[in-house]
Amino acid sequence: MARKRVTPVTAFDPGLLRTAAIDSLKKLDLRRQIENPVMFSVEIGGILTTVAFLYELFRPTMTSVMFVGMVSAWLWLTVLFSNFAESLAEGRGKARAASLRRSRATMAAKKLNSPQFSALFESVTSTDLKPGDLVLVQTGDLIPSDGEVIAGAALINEAAITGESAPVVRESGGDRSAVTGGTTVIANEVIVRITAEPGKTFLDCMIQMIEGAKRRKTPNEQALEILLFALTGVFFLVVAAIWPVSAYSAATSGSGSPVPLTVLIALFVCLAPTTIAALLPAIGIAGMDRLFQRNIIAMSGRAIEAAGDVNVLLLDKTGTITLGNRQAAAFIPVDGVDEADLVNAAYCASYADETPEGKSVVALATESGRTLNWIPTEATFMPFSAHTRMSGMDIGGVSYRKGATDAVTAESTSHGNPIPPDLIPKVTRIAQTGGTPLVVSRDWTILGVVHLKDILKSGVRERFFDLRRMGIRTVMITGDNRLTAAAIAAEAGVDDFLAEAKPDDKLRLIKTYQEEGNMVAMTGDGTNDAPALAQADVAVAMNNGTQPAREAANIIDLDSDPTKLIDVVEIGKQILMTRGALTTFSIANDVAKYFAIIPAAFLVIYPQLAVLNVMGLATPETAILSAVIFNALVIPLLIPLALRGVQFRPMPAARLFTYNLVIFGLGGIVAPFLGIKAIDLLLSAVMPL
Repeated sequence: MARKRVTPVTAFDPGLLRTAAIDSLKKLDLRRQIENPVMFSVEIGGILTTVAFLYELFRPTMTSVMFVGMVSAWLWLTVLFSNFAESLAEGRGKARAASLRRSRATMAAKKLNSPQFSALFESVTSTDLKPGDLVLVQTGDLIPSDGEVIAGAALINEAAITGESAPVVRESGGDRSAVTGGTTVIANEVIVRITAEPGKTFLDCMIQMIEGAKRRKTPNEQALEILLFALTGVFFLVVAAIWPVSAYSAATSGSGSPVPLTVLIALFVCLAPTTIAALLPAIGIAGMDRLFQRNIIAMSGRAIEAAGDVNVLLLDKTGTITLGNRQAAAFIPVDGVDEADLVNAAYCASYADETPEGKSVVALATESGRTLNWIPTEATFMPFSAHTRMSGMDIGGVSYRKGATDAVTAESTSHGNPIPPDLIPKVTRIAQTGGTPLVVSRDWTILGVVHLKDILKSGVRERFFDLRRMGIRTVMITGDNRLTAAAIAAEAGVDDFLAEAKPDDKLRLIKTYQEEGNMVAMTGDGTNDAPALAQADVAVAMNNGTQPAREAANIIDLDSDPTKLIDVVEIGKQILMTRGALTTFSIANDVAKYFAIIPAAFLVIYPQLAVLNVMGLATPETAILSAVIFNALVIPLLIPLALRGVQFRPMPAARLFTYNLVIFGLGGIVAPFLGIKAIDLLLSAVMPL
């Protein structure tokens, strides 16, 4: 069935741009700006240069009023561009959260006094419900809060949460009992035990995490902010020491004057790591938004950050590495039997088999082009059952059977037919490769074997190869026997596997890897997965799983697709790559500013510094202005990269570091030289100072 997605919110939607522009002005409040110390110091510089500009206006000569005014204006623009980047990233999250908030409205609930459909109920509001309360939800009702189905089964529309138009079944017991507040029952009725406190439902958590304004900073971001703050402090001390040095030099040389306050502020702002400080909040918020675009909700920023550092992935075999159901892969006739006869017999024997395996036999037989070209109308069907372990068809006095080896061979020998001597070797060979053999007979004479096997998902082997190049170890977890597990693991290309896995085996394996210093990620959907999910560094729970699994996880996949774990890791690494790349660029582009501002600031006192004017900038004023303007403009130019993220490239960490150093380090050095020179040419041509 076709998926129905919410219309995506583009980064540069006109409405979003207007809202971001307004929010960027509101963020000029120093009480809010202090959360970003670097940009706080730039805003203080803007205030001081504005005061200096007003002072220059009332001086008789007003020789530098235009210069001071332009420096002040571009410092304010630097702060506004920073606020705009963060507001734009937040705006996308707020727009998505708005649609979810509409599903959170207070609604009526039918509170039961006992867990029976016939019990009396009272009407209450969803905000009055508390954990442990029982509610009756009938056709057409909204589920009032998060909970677990304890009685009945119902078809539920979860489009408000997942964007998926196809309804899902939720029923008591098993791994499909969890329900989410705000979803709609479209058929049947269920009794739900409430598990969430008011205001703390899954939907509330989603809204809080999607809204960038409420996103808590991760340890990595906090560490980087401390580094940026330290660098800013160092540059502040350096610039603060320049004034007395310049005053002393001017006094002893008898020429020139101390470096003006406006120039000192311009030098400080250009040397401070303003680029990464301006874009850092947007990078984290946009990363969470990219997850949401893939219908993945991170319950904490720390989870995404940990995903970027993961080096061990634990993946279930069924549904993650393989398609989920074994499918017919080949028809193998015994000696003396034509393959066409085997195909026809397998087709007839599987015609009424509604199991996925039976349907795959019919499909493979149809693809071969050697099946019956008519649908039997006068036939007796024998559907597959756990008791007989066979399926079949009787038509025109001929019996067709297909099933487990021992079941079919027992029937064959009971009818006096011998077992073909090559049957057992063929069956054994299939089993040794991890497959399942199904024996086919016609009138109790064995014709051959159908080879059922786990079918790998398309492209999964290539993805594992990419993960290995990134230094990530992949481990397949399965309940299959070791022989079957080894065959699938070899075909999929995983690094290791855990066969006949039980819940405590998974937990023990995770602890072992963590004790060895690894960051471990895994997926799960059942209650028996909850202990392992709680232990894993990155735990992805399926939205259709149980409440304990969802509570133990720190990431929820709304599509319930276990392969999303790989996407989570890739996005986590992309966020770390983007931070590293833009930090490298921000620090590297200071080099050109040294050659622009330092000669301009001290040229009057130390004419020898003219040799550092390698860009041939026109005047000290245009040199300083060009550096300030470039420092401001580079922020909006890099906003698309911060929101989109650096392109993910599967490679080891050392090679990735070298790549970023060359591209963004070298680019951060070269780009400012070209940009500052171009701006200087423009300034000297249109507004000589």
